[in-house]
Amino acid sequence: MKKEIEELTLLLLYLTSWKEEDIPETMRRSWKGHSFDALNQLMDQDYLRGGIKSKSVYLTEAGIEEAKRLIEKYFAGEMTGE
Repeated sequence: MKKEIEELTLLLLYLTSWKEEDIPETMRRSWKGHSFDALNQLMDQDYLRGGIKSKSVYLTEAGIEEAKRLIEKYFAGEMTGE
C-alpha cells in the first residue's frame, strides 16, 4: 500500500502542478499538502525537490516522466473509453 500512496501522491502533485517562469523548462511546481512520509520518499527518488519550510515542491524531469507513466497505469482504460 505504501508504494501506491507514493505513486498517487506523485500523480496528484503532477495533475495539480503549474509552470513558472523562474524555474527550468523541465520542472513544474505544486503545493505539498500531502503526507510528508510520501513526499520525503519522492524526494529521495529525486522526483521532487524543495525546502523543508517551503509550501511547494518542484517536480523534476524524472518526476514528471514518472507521473506521465502513472497516468497510463491508473487511467489507461479511462482514456481509451474502455
